[in-house]
Amino acid sequence: MAPSPPRSHPRRNLPRAVRTLLASLVIAAVAVPMAGAARPSAVPAPAPATLAPLRDATAADLADRYAVNRGSVLAAERMATRHGDGRRAASLRALADPARHLFSFDGRDGGRSVEVFGDLSRARRIAVLVPGAGISLDRYWRLRAGAVALRRELGEGSAVIGWLGYETPDTVSGASVTTGRADGAASELRTFVAELKRAEPTARISLLCHSYGSVVCAEAARGLAVADIVLYGSPGTGFDDAAALHTPATVWAGRGRDDWIADVPHMRLRLPFVTLGFGTDPVSPEFGARYFAAGGGGHSDYLKPGSLPLENIARIVSGRGPAEGGRHA
Repeated sequence: MAPSPPRSHPRRNLPRAVRTLLASLVIAAVAVPMAGAARPSAVPAPAPATLAPLRDATAADLADRYAVNRGSVLAAERMATRHGDGRRAASLRALADPARHLFSFDGRDGGRSVEVFGDLSRARRIAVLVPGAGISLDRYWRLRAGAVALRRELGEGSAVIGWLGYETPDTVSGASVTTGRADGAASELRTFVAELKRAEPTARISLLCHSYGSVVCAEAARGLAVADIVLYGSPGTGFDDAAALHTPATVWAGRGRDDWIADVPHMRLRLPFVTLGFGTDPVSPEFGARYFAAGGGGHSDYLKPGSLPLENIARIVSGRGPAEGGRHA
């Protein structure tokens, strides 16, 4: 028997007016305390070396690109050290390890990094991880850990790309409940996927979108040349249903039973100058995505080694589709 989406939380069966009030209270609790909070100033970094668009993903071309980006990381590390930010400097030193493969890097304005795990020149299956709130160069290990686990699960002939191509919102912030950050990020993601597709025209590309990253993927989805868009731990997408994404890709959605995101009201509250919230729950039948079982884990457990969601996400990337029960049913 095929797995069923998680049952609706009792809160979602309340009358609309009550649900709207609850949404307002949740959003106020998140946004208002952050409104007066001072954000730390961005650590200064030099402009990175200019890169020509990658036309062909040969091993030699990629090696040259990785070397150039390593130089940009080291330049940013030196500036962070002079600035006195030891945490950022340490993160950059780790990123500059010769064993790391950076497709692109820009240390300015909080930092952007796109890292390749596996041999992109031979990959026939490529997974692009789009992270959600709270991921930055200083917390990059969280994105890296999931990418390493997925690459191991996929095996040879695959590559995973950790796409930290935008300034993610703080987990608890006003920005995390609006599409503002996603609007700009979507354009960057579309440009990246187009470049990747030109360099690897025969590879099967999947977008894996965690939490707020699913809002980014949804904004970028229209006509995007990918096989799958996988939404997991999603607060919503900002669209009413999967059809509204206007994508040729298969849209998948999954959520762990212990993921706190299920308690966030899945609706949109339109105010005079901003819309708060992201609408329809992606795992609900109303959204129309294909559901995959994500086990009993929490919000950060989807790519945990040995887990059911990791197995099923890897199967989707491979084109096989998720197992009905998997190893851990």
